Amino acid sequence: MIYQMQMPAKIEVDEATHTDRFGRFVAQPLERGYGVTLGNVMRRALLASLPGTAITGLKIDGVFHEFSTINGVREDVPEIVLNLKKVRFRSNCKRNCKTSLVLNGQKEFTAGDIIAQEGEFEVLNKDLHIATVNEGATLKIDIFVGRGRGYLPSEENRPDGMPIGFIAIDAIFTPIRNVKFTVENTRVGQRTDYEKMILDVETDGSITPDDSISLAGKIINEHVTFFADFSPTEEEFTEEEFKQQDDEFENMRKLFNTKIEDLDLSVRSHNCLRLAEIDTIGDLVSRKEDELLNYKNFGKKSLTELKEQLEKFDLKFGMDITKYQMKG
Repeated sequence: MIYQMQMPAKIEVDEATHTDRFGRFVAQPLERGYGVTLGNVMRRALLASLPGTAITGLKIDGVFHEFSTINGVREDVPEIVLNLKKVRFRSNCKRNCKTSLVLNGQKEFTAGDIIAQEGEFEVLNKDLHIATVNEGATLKIDIFVGRGRGYLPSEENRPDGMPIGFIAIDAIFTPIRNVKFTVENTRVGQRTDYEKMILDVETDGSITPDDSISLAGKIINEHVTFFADFSPTEEEFTEEEFKQQDDEFENMRKLFNTKIEDLDLSVRSHNCLRLAEIDTIGDLVSRKEDELLNYKNFGKKSLTELKEQLEKFDLKFGMDITKYQMKG
Protein backbone atom coordinates (compact mmCIF):
# COMPACT_ATOMS: atom_id res chain seq x y z
CA MET A 1 0.00 0.00 0.00
CA ILE A 2 1.37 3.44 -0.95
CA TYR A 3 1.05 6.16 1.67
CA GLN A 4 -1.33 8.85 0.39
CA MET A 5 0.60 12.09 0.01
CA GLN A 6 -0.85 15.57 -0.11
CA MET A 7 -1.12 16.75 -3.72
CA PRO A 8 -2.26 20.00 -5.37
CA ALA A 9 -5.79 19.87 -6.75
CA LYS A 10 -4.66 21.98 -9.75
CA ILE A 11 -2.13 24.55 -10.85
CA GLU A 12 -3.32 28.06 -10.03
CA VAL A 13 -2.63 30.96 -12.42
CA ASP A 14 -2.11 34.53 -11.26
CA GLU A 15 -4.46 36.23 -13.72
CA ALA A 16 -3.45 39.74 -12.59
CA THR A 17 0.09 39.35 -13.96
CA HIS A 18 -0.60 36.88 -16.77
CA THR A 19 0.36 37.84 -20.36
CA ASP A 20 1.29 35.98 -23.54
CA ARG A 21 4.93 36.19 -22.38
CA PHE A 22 4.76 36.02 -18.58
CA GLY A 23 3.00 33.65 -16.25
CA ARG A 24 2.99 33.07 -12.49
CA PHE A 25 1.88 29.60 -11.49
CA VAL A 26 1.17 28.30 -7.98
CA ALA A 27 1.23 24.64 -6.91
CA GLN A 28 -0.17 23.93 -3.43
CA PRO A 29 -0.35 22.16 -1.07
CA LEU A 30 2.83 20.10 -1.36
CA GLU A 31 4.49 17.79 1.11
CA ARG A 32 7.48 19.26 2.91
CA GLY A 33 10.53 19.40 0.62
CA TYR A 34 8.58 18.92 -2.60
CA GLY A 35 8.41 22.63 -3.37
CA VAL A 36 12.15 22.79 -3.95
CA THR A 37 12.19 19.39 -5.65
CA LEU A 38 9.50 20.30 -8.20
CA GLY A 39 10.76 23.85 -8.61
CA ASN A 40 14.28 22.69 -9.48
CA VAL A 41 13.19 20.04 -11.95
CA MET A 42 10.69 22.37 -13.68
CA ARG A 43 13.28 25.13 -13.94
CA ARG A 44 15.82 22.71 -15.43
CA ALA A 45 13.34 21.32 -17.97
CA LEU A 46 12.12 24.78 -18.99
CA LEU A 47 15.61 26.17 -19.58
CA ALA A 48 17.31 23.14 -21.11
CA SER A 49 14.69 20.93 -22.74
CA LEU A 50 12.18 23.06 -24.65
CA PRO A 51 12.75 23.31 -28.42
CA GLY A 52 13.30 26.67 -30.04
CA THR A 53 14.78 28.47 -33.04
CA ALA A 54 17.96 30.54 -33.21
CA ILE A 55 20.60 31.82 -35.62
CA THR A 56 23.34 29.19 -35.80
CA GLY A 57 25.78 30.89 -38.14
CA LEU A 58 26.41 33.51 -40.80
CA LYS A 59 28.54 34.26 -43.83
CA ILE A 60 29.41 37.83 -44.79
CA ASP A 61 30.68 38.59 -48.27
CA GLY A 62 34.40 39.42 -48.09
CA VAL A 63 34.81 38.24 -44.49
CA PHE A 64 36.77 35.09 -43.72
CA HIS A 65 36.95 35.02 -39.92
CA GLU A 66 34.92 36.26 -36.96
CA PHE A 67 37.36 38.98 -35.83
CA SER A 68 37.18 41.04 -39.01
CA THR A 69 35.93 44.53 -39.69
CA ILE A 70 33.69 45.33 -42.66
CA ASN A 71 34.30 48.29 -44.94
CA GLY A 72 31.42 50.75 -44.71
CA VAL A 73 29.79 49.07 -41.71
CA ARG A 74 29.98 50.75 -38.31
CA GLU A 75 29.97 47.54 -36.28
CA ASP A 76 32.70 44.91 -36.53
CA VAL A 77 31.90 41.21 -36.93
CA PRO A 78 32.00 40.36 -33.17
CA GLU A 79 29.43 43.11 -32.51
CA ILE A 80 27.17 41.86 -35.31
CA VAL A 81 27.41 38.30 -33.95
CA LEU A 82 26.43 39.46 -30.44
CA ASN A 83 23.41 41.28 -31.85
CA LEU A 84 22.31 38.30 -33.97
CA LYS A 85 22.32 36.06 -30.88
CA LYS A 86 19.49 38.19 -29.50
CA VAL A 87 17.14 37.66 -32.47
CA ARG A 88 14.09 35.60 -31.46
CA PHE A 89 11.90 33.56 -33.81
CA ARG A 90 8.56 31.84 -34.10
CA SER A 91 9.22 28.94 -36.44
CA ASN A 92 7.81 25.81 -38.02
CA CYS A 93 11.02 24.77 -39.80
CA LYS A 94 12.18 21.24 -39.05
CA ARG A 95 15.71 21.65 -40.35
CA ASN A 96 18.28 24.38 -40.92
CA CYS A 97 17.09 27.29 -43.06
CA LYS A 98 19.10 29.98 -44.83
CA THR A 99 18.19 33.49 -45.84
CA SER A 100 20.30 36.00 -47.78
CA LEU A 101 20.31 39.78 -47.43
CA VAL A 102 21.83 42.60 -49.49
CA LEU A 103 21.81 46.00 -47.76
CA ASN A 104 22.88 49.08 -49.73
CA GLY A 105 23.58 52.67 -48.81
CA GLN A 106 22.77 54.53 -45.62
CA LYS A 107 20.69 51.99 -43.70
CA GLU A 108 20.15 50.55 -40.26
CA PHE A 109 20.12 46.75 -40.38
CA THR A 110 17.49 45.49 -37.93
CA ALA A 111 16.15 42.03 -37.12
CA GLY A 112 13.05 42.86 -39.15
CA ASP A 113 15.17 42.73 -42.31
CA ILE A 114 15.67 38.99 -41.73
CA ILE A 115 12.89 37.44 -43.79
CA ALA A 116 12.43 33.72 -44.42
CA GLN A 117 12.64 32.88 -48.11
CA GLU A 118 9.92 30.22 -47.84
CA GLY A 119 8.06 31.39 -44.73
CA GLU A 120 9.85 28.95 -42.41
CA PHE A 121 10.14 31.46 -39.56
CA GLU A 122 8.98 34.83 -38.26
CA VAL A 123 11.19 37.31 -36.39
CA LEU A 124 9.57 38.44 -33.13
CA ASN A 125 11.82 41.35 -32.08
CA LYS A 126 11.89 43.14 -35.42
CA ASP A 127 13.24 46.45 -34.02
CA LEU A 128 16.46 44.88 -32.65
CA HIS A 129 19.51 46.72 -34.02
CA ILE A 130 22.04 44.52 -35.83
CA ALA A 131 24.35 46.91 -37.71
CA THR A 132 24.59 50.27 -39.48
CA VAL A 133 25.57 50.38 -43.17
CA ASN A 134 27.16 53.67 -44.28
CA GLU A 135 26.35 55.55 -47.45
CA GLY A 136 27.93 54.00 -50.53
CA ALA A 137 28.60 50.66 -48.77
CA THR A 138 27.02 47.25 -49.34
CA LEU A 139 26.54 44.47 -46.84
CA LYS A 140 25.87 40.99 -48.23
CA ILE A 141 25.11 38.42 -45.58
CA ASP A 142 23.82 34.85 -45.43
CA ILE A 143 22.10 33.93 -42.16
CA PHE A 144 21.58 30.31 -41.10
CA VAL A 145 18.66 29.51 -38.78
CA GLY A 146 18.14 26.19 -37.02
CA ARG A 147 16.07 24.32 -34.44
CA GLY A 148 17.36 22.85 -31.22
CA ARG A 149 17.05 22.67 -27.44
CA GLY A 150 18.67 24.75 -24.74
CA TYR A 151 22.08 26.17 -25.65
CA LEU A 152 24.64 24.99 -28.20
CA PRO A 153 28.16 26.50 -28.21
CA SER A 154 29.72 27.52 -31.52
CA GLU A 155 32.35 24.77 -31.24
CA GLU A 156 29.55 22.18 -31.56
CA ASN A 157 27.63 24.17 -34.14
CA ARG A 158 29.64 23.65 -37.32
CA PRO A 159 27.69 21.36 -39.69
CA ASP A 160 29.46 19.69 -42.59
CA GLY A 161 29.27 21.26 -46.02
CA MET A 162 29.25 24.89 -44.90
CA PRO A 163 30.87 27.40 -47.31
CA ILE A 164 34.29 28.97 -46.75
CA GLY A 165 33.88 31.96 -44.45
CA PHE A 166 30.99 30.41 -42.50
CA ILE A 167 31.03 31.74 -38.92
CA ALA A 168 29.36 29.52 -36.34
CA ILE A 169 27.84 31.30 -33.35
CA ASP A 170 26.56 30.22 -29.95
CA ALA A 171 22.92 29.27 -30.48
CA ILE A 172 20.45 30.09 -27.72
CA PHE A 173 17.52 27.90 -28.72
CA THR A 174 15.53 27.99 -25.49
CA PRO A 175 12.34 30.08 -25.80
CA ILE A 176 12.50 30.80 -22.05
CA ARG A 177 13.97 34.18 -21.14
CA ASN A 178 13.74 33.76 -17.40
CA VAL A 179 12.36 31.28 -14.86
CA LYS A 180 12.48 31.35 -11.09
CA PHE A 181 10.60 29.80 -8.21
CA THR A 182 10.00 30.48 -4.54
CA VAL A 183 8.71 28.20 -1.83
CA GLU A 184 6.45 29.34 1.04
CA ASN A 185 4.65 27.59 3.88
CA THR A 186 0.91 27.00 3.52
CA ARG A 187 -1.84 25.61 5.75
CA VAL A 188 -4.05 22.55 5.29
CA GLY A 189 -6.48 22.20 8.17
CA GLN A 190 -4.46 22.51 11.39
CA ARG A 191 -1.14 21.70 9.75
CA THR A 192 1.06 24.59 8.66
CA ASP A 193 4.12 22.68 7.45
CA TYR A 194 2.90 22.11 3.89
CA GLU A 195 4.51 24.05 1.05
CA LYS A 196 3.44 26.32 -1.78
CA MET A 197 5.67 26.55 -4.87
CA ILE A 198 5.38 29.73 -6.95
CA LEU A 199 6.85 29.47 -10.45
CA ASP A 200 7.49 32.56 -12.60
CA VAL A 201 8.05 31.93 -16.31
CA GLU A 202 8.96 34.52 -18.95
CA THR A 203 9.16 33.48 -22.61
CA ASP A 204 10.42 35.17 -25.77
CA GLY A 205 6.92 35.14 -27.32
CA SER A 206 7.41 32.08 -29.50
CA ILE A 207 5.55 29.98 -26.92
CA THR A 208 3.07 30.97 -24.21
CA PRO A 209 3.94 30.45 -20.53
CA ASP A 210 1.01 28.01 -20.22
CA ASP A 211 2.25 25.85 -23.11
CA SER A 212 5.83 26.00 -21.84
CA ILE A 213 5.05 24.55 -18.39
CA SER A 214 2.76 21.95 -19.95
CA LEU A 215 5.51 20.81 -22.33
CA ALA A 216 8.13 20.82 -19.57
CA GLY A 217 5.83 18.71 -17.40
CA LYS A 218 5.35 16.17 -20.20
CA ILE A 219 9.11 15.91 -20.73
CA ILE A 220 9.66 15.29 -17.01
CA ASN A 221 6.84 12.74 -16.92
CA GLU A 222 8.38 10.79 -19.80
CA HIS A 223 11.58 10.44 -17.79
CA VAL A 224 10.11 9.50 -14.39
CA THR A 225 7.85 6.90 -16.03
CA PHE A 226 10.92 4.67 -16.32
CA PHE A 227 11.15 4.59 -12.53
CA ALA A 228 7.40 4.23 -12.01
CA ASP A 229 7.31 1.18 -14.30
CA PHE A 230 10.34 -0.46 -12.68
CA SER A 231 9.70 -3.73 -10.82
CA PRO A 232 12.57 -5.08 -8.66
CA THR A 233 11.18 -8.62 -8.48
CA GLU A 234 9.95 -10.98 -11.16
CA GLU A 235 6.29 -11.90 -11.00
CA GLU A 236 5.30 -15.54 -10.70
CA PHE A 237 3.26 -16.83 -13.65
CA THR A 238 1.19 -19.99 -14.10
CA GLU A 239 1.94 -22.25 -17.05
CA GLU A 240 -1.14 -20.90 -18.84
CA GLU A 241 0.00 -17.31 -18.24
CA PHE A 242 3.47 -18.14 -19.58
CA LYS A 243 1.89 -19.59 -22.74
CA GLN A 244 -0.35 -16.54 -23.15
CA GLN A 245 2.66 -14.25 -22.68
CA ASP A 246 4.66 -16.22 -25.27
CA ASP A 247 1.77 -16.02 -27.74
CA GLU A 248 1.47 -12.27 -27.22
CA PHE A 249 5.21 -11.87 -27.66
CA GLU A 250 5.18 -13.86 -30.90
CA ASN A 251 2.20 -11.90 -32.21
CA MET A 252 3.98 -8.63 -31.52
CA ARG A 253 7.14 -9.91 -33.19
CA LYS A 254 5.17 -10.83 -36.30
CA LEU A 255 3.38 -7.50 -36.27
CA PHE A 256 6.66 -5.57 -36.10
CA ASN A 257 8.00 -7.64 -39.00
CA THR A 258 4.97 -6.78 -41.15
CA LYS A 259 5.95 -5.01 -44.36
CA ILE A 260 4.91 -1.39 -44.85
CA GLU A 261 3.33 -2.43 -48.16
CA ASP A 262 0.66 -4.25 -46.16
CA LEU A 263 -0.60 -1.00 -44.64
CA ASP A 264 -3.31 1.02 -46.36
CA LEU A 265 -1.12 4.04 -47.17
CA SER A 266 -1.20 6.71 -49.83
CA VAL A 267 1.39 6.54 -52.59
CA ARG A 268 3.09 9.67 -51.23
CA SER A 269 3.50 8.27 -47.72
CA HIS A 270 4.66 4.92 -49.05
CA ASN A 271 7.30 6.53 -51.28
CA CYS A 272 8.57 8.71 -48.41
CA LEU A 273 9.00 5.65 -46.18
CA ARG A 274 10.70 3.68 -48.95
CA LEU A 275 13.22 6.49 -49.55
CA ALA A 276 13.87 6.62 -45.79
CA GLU A 277 14.53 2.82 -45.85
CA ILE A 278 11.62 2.14 -43.50
CA ASP A 279 10.52 -1.32 -44.62
CA THR A 280 8.53 -2.75 -41.71
CA ILE A 281 6.12 -1.61 -39.00
CA GLY A 282 8.97 -2.18 -36.55
CA ASP A 283 11.17 0.24 -38.48
CA LEU A 284 8.34 2.79 -38.42
CA VAL A 285 7.42 2.71 -34.72
CA SER A 286 11.11 2.91 -33.79
CA ARG A 287 11.24 6.41 -35.27
CA LYS A 288 10.15 9.55 -33.42
CA GLU A 289 7.74 12.03 -34.96
CA ASP A 290 10.30 14.83 -35.36
CA GLU A 291 12.69 12.36 -37.00
CA LEU A 292 10.08 11.44 -39.62
CA LEU A 293 9.29 15.09 -40.33
CA ASN A 294 12.94 15.64 -41.24
CA TYR A 295 12.68 13.26 -44.19
CA LYS A 296 12.31 14.79 -47.64
CA ASN A 297 8.68 15.42 -48.75
CA PHE A 298 7.37 14.02 -45.46
CA GLY A 299 4.80 16.43 -43.97
CA LYS A 300 2.17 16.59 -41.26
CA LYS A 301 -0.47 15.06 -43.52
CA SER A 302 1.64 11.93 -43.99
CA LEU A 303 2.36 11.85 -40.24
CA THR A 304 -1.35 11.98 -39.42
CA GLU A 305 -2.05 9.18 -41.89
CA LEU A 306 0.61 6.97 -40.29
CA LYS A 307 -0.66 7.72 -36.78
CA GLU A 308 -4.14 6.56 -37.79
CA GLN A 309 -2.71 3.33 -39.19
CA LEU A 310 -0.64 2.63 -36.05
CA GLU A 311 -3.59 3.34 -33.75
CA LYS A 312 -5.41 0.41 -35.36
CA PHE A 313 -2.74 -1.86 -33.82
CA ASP A 314 -2.47 0.12 -30.54
CA LEU A 315 1.01 1.26 -31.56
CA LYS A 316 2.75 4.65 -31.49
CA PHE A 317 5.97 6.32 -32.57
CA GLY A 318 9.14 6.18 -30.46
CA MET A 319 8.67 2.59 -29.22
CA ASP A 320 11.58 0.45 -27.98
CA ILE A 321 11.20 -2.88 -29.80
CA THR A 322 14.67 -4.34 -29.24
CA LYS A 323 13.35 -7.16 -27.01
CA TYR A 324 11.31 -8.53 -29.92
CA GLN A 325 14.50 -9.57 -31.76
CA MET A 326 13.58 -8.19 -35.11
CA LYS A 327 14.85 -10.93 -37.37
CA GLY A 328 13.20 -12.71 -40.28
